[in-house]
Amino acid sequence: MRNQIIGQNYDEERALYHLMDTDVIDCTFAGPADGESVLKEARSVSLQNCQFSLRYPLWHVKEFRLTHCIMDDKTRAPIWYSENGGLFHCSIRGIKCLRECKNILIQGGRIVSPEFGWKCDSVVINDTELESEYLFFETKNLEIARLQMTGKYSFQYTENVVITDSVLDTKDAFWHSKNVTVKNSLVKGEYLGWFSEGLTLVDCQIEGTQPLCYCKDLTLVNCTMKDTDLSFEYSDVHADIQGHVLSIKNPRSGVITVDSVGEIIKEDPVMPCTGEVVIRNQNPAE
Repeated sequence: MRNQIIGQNYDEERALYHLMDTDVIDCTFAGPADGESVLKEARSVSLQNCQFSLRYPLWHVKEFRLTHCIMDDKTRAPIWYSENGGLFHCSIRGIKCLRECKNILIQGGRIVSPEFGWKCDSVVINDTELESEYLFFETKNLEIARLQMTGKYSFQYTENVVITDSVLDTKDAFWHSKNVTVKNSLVKGEYLGWFSEGLTLVDCQIEGTQPLCYCKDLTLVNCTMKDTDLSFEYSDVHADIQGHVLSIKNPRSGVITVDSVGEIIKEDPVMPCTGEVVIRNQNPAE
């Protein structure tokens, strides 16, 4: 039988330290004692309709589930070094949420958390709104669907990522990433994907200046590009682009097929550049 804690308030440090096999329902973690690490080292805990306003509540926790919980902006670094957990329809505003965690499912809810999701492994996110300045730094094995994301420096040094049916309103996304696939998504941002390896974009709309430069093994399938000037510089690329591209500059290798292009720039390369630009129904451009 599982234990239950219902309708309690906790504000002391480590108030429920190493709690095990317990459902925590309608509880509040806040108060004048301003204690931290209230659920540190917990095992097999479920939290429902709880409110958090204390630092570091779930560190080193294994087997946890949060449903309809609220973590305000005083809940700093709320979930670190934890594994096998789920967040369902939660509201999180604490900075640096999710650090070095493993096997985490996020379903629904809204998250506003600078430096979100760093150095994690095996994270699944569905139907979620997420706002973060730096997010998913050095995270591996990330699966995302129907994400509405606003950020700046996102997915840097990530590996093994699949994103579908999402809106990524970002800036320097996917820098130094490896083995990333984005499908049926809007990707907005400056300097998209620089220094990436194995980045694949399928049925995506790409917006923003100077995208996809210095890439290795870059693939675009049935994508559109808007306001994308100086694209593909020094990249190894195979691309099928529907519509118009503002300008393409010094692709290192491969073939880029477009309907039209404003300018093809081949000038002052610092390395051999043999990439071709093919305009449909015209001869290949040199």
